[in-house]
Amino acid sequence: MKSTDQVIVFLNPGEYFVGDARHRIRTLLGSCVSITLWHPLQRIGAMSHFLLSERSGKVGGPLDARYGKEALGLMLMELTRRGVDPRACQAKIFGGGDMFPQHSGTANASQVGRKNGEAARRLLEAQGISVISESLFGQGHRKILFDVSSGHVWARQVKPVDAT
Repeated sequence: MKSTDQVIVFLNPGEYFVGDARHRIRTLLGSCVSITLWHPLQRIGAMSHFLLSERSGKVGGPLDARYGKEALGLMLMELTRRGVDPRACQAKIFGGGDMFPQHSGTANASQVGRKNGEAARRLLEAQGISVISESLFGQGHRKILFDVSSGHVWARQVKPVDAT
């Protein structure tokens, strides 16, 4: 495959993508979390970028990838539709950073990332999908690049700049 054959996909918050070996999937994460799923033999992968672990209140209507539980459900359905057994996939989890560490003692916002990361672990365990790697929590945001051809995911954490 020539580098010109690669397709770059950028995920915004609340999006997910499922693609084959031609794809590289990128995103930026703060307190949000990405789950990547990769099938090593079929070289098909999926990646989410969810904002919250689950909806509060009554759930209805179509699945919404802004929520971890629903984003994973959407990815699993699409993988299955493509003939991939999700339990044969390798999972990796990224994100859940504290974006405002200087306010951690006063704001509940610092807990959003932790809740998202812990939820991702539980969701994958409930589906019988093994997590082989994670880069969770800490301070600042992460830049993520998932190469579906190889299954490699690169994460670079960028600490927040002290505004004082």
